[in-house]
Amino acid sequence: MKKVISTGLCMVLSCTMVLTACSKSENKQGADSTNKPSSTSDGNFNKTGELIVNKPVTLKMVSPKAALAPSYNEMEIFKRLEKSTNVHIDWNNIPDTDYKEKKNLLLASGDLPDAFYNADFSDYELITYGKDGTIIPLEKLIDQYAPNLSKLLKERPDLKAAITAPDGHIYGLPTWEENELGTNPFFHVINKKWLDKLGLKMPETLDDYTNDLLAFKNQDPNGNGKKDEIPLSFMEMGWCMDISGLFGAFGMPDNLDHRIVRDGKVIFTAVQPEYKEALKYFNEKWYKQGLIDPESFTQQPPQYLAKGKTPDETLGSYVWWEIEEVVGADRAKDYALVPPLVGPTGKKDIGRGNGGGPGRGAVVITKANKNPEITMRWFDEQYEPYMAAQIHWGPIGVIYEKDANGKLVNLPLPAGVAMGEYRQKVAPNGVGVITKKDFQTIVDMEPRAKQRKQDLAKYYEPYMEKENYPTIFFQPDELEKINKIEPDLIKFVNAQRAKFLIDGVTDQTWDNYVKQVKSMGLDEVMAIYQKGLDRYKAAQK
Repeated sequence: MKKVISTGLCMVLSCTMVLTACSKSENKQGADSTNKPSSTSDGNFNKTGELIVNKPVTLKMVSPKAALAPSYNEMEIFKRLEKSTNVHIDWNNIPDTDYKEKKNLLLASGDLPDAFYNADFSDYELITYGKDGTIIPLEKLIDQYAPNLSKLLKERPDLKAAITAPDGHIYGLPTWEENELGTNPFFHVINKKWLDKLGLKMPETLDDYTNDLLAFKNQDPNGNGKKDEIPLSFMEMGWCMDISGLFGAFGMPDNLDHRIVRDGKVIFTAVQPEYKEALKYFNEKWYKQGLIDPESFTQQPPQYLAKGKTPDETLGSYVWWEIEEVVGADRAKDYALVPPLVGPTGKKDIGRGNGGGPGRGAVVITKANKNPEITMRWFDEQYEPYMAAQIHWGPIGVIYEKDANGKLVNLPLPAGVAMGEYRQKVAPNGVGVITKKDFQTIVDMEPRAKQRKQDLAKYYEPYMEKENYPTIFFQPDELEKINKIEPDLIKFVNAQRAKFLIDGVTDQTWDNYVKQVKSMGLDEVMAIYQKGLDRYKAAQK
């Protein structure tokens, strides 16, 4: 879930660039030698067949872990993989909220695992750590030891192009669910039961919605005689749980990048007049009137998800990927989606998430790995289409069964269980690609995904921005410039957004803010984004 890079990362990467210059030739030799198989001569390694090694081999891997997930050593899908491959993984699971910081510390210290799984390496990290030899190129290993992935890349040259760096190497393996469910990650939800009880209609305008929130606060809709209702809760700048979608009511839809595309032009939303007007409205109409949950600016997912499951129903409105995961399966019937709202422009407008193509930093193999061929074969098992589906959603017998046509179909969920939470417990969702074709022949789309596609088509797509910013692999010098400017810039913009929402915005504070953002290199980095988009579009012709 959908990302601000810490100041510590900037320091780590700065150190890395200095070290790179000092050890370029040594690291190049190390990277080349790491690609040479080290276990093929003793007869233990099997180049083909399900059993990868005859005698058990242990690999060390670092991976983030969702809040509700068990240790990967206890996850059923990995137990099955170990049994079938004879490869044991010594997992270092890091809570996903701490992963980036701890990953960067490991990279800086040189205390490397054999691989990072569900690695979440940015393009800059792939290029930087690939160039200095910290992670190794993978294309030869793919050709020799990854028949499932090789077949996929031959069938989908667009996928191969997407994961290939400008220098021609592949440094990270892909992950992707080709289902187009993230075009608008922000599903806005309201308590329909409370609306009905208070004689209110589903809001059509932003002011209607504000009046509904006021009624939730003041009219005791849960009927317990307490002022315990939360009119609106969200997670500030969180993937699928932020109020960015509501900025569209002012004519300038936002997203977590603060970067949209209109008529081929790249726009930074967070310095536009419409963005300022949205902040003024949300502060004056919502925050000052106590309609925003104060914890919206600090809470983490477990705390947020618990607010929909209090003994008395207390949550009036929220933003999330789906209804059920926040309020539970039993209460879901009390809630409904809010369509795009009409604001000062008199029109409905909703943003479109950027990217949407395959993630290319899902897995990296480090120079510390003495068994890269074993590692690649183990990863390749997860690109077999049936296994890819299980890695993403859960194992056969737990989540799926095969129907008469050999297609994986969903088993009923345990009573009272939401699929989003259950998925965290049974699936790492780390690697593997499920294509549109696979959804037709290999795996049935889960019920909530089918519902989401219907909801997108019904509520959001008619009013969605026509363009988004695609997933572009920039040139190394462009990535270096982006990474030098953007992390601190976005961190400042997001901090100021929270401050404006809470404290309000005046003409003077806004002008000072815009001046500061521009002084941090906004125009320079946006010129790179525009150049990249123009180059990308020219290549499509």
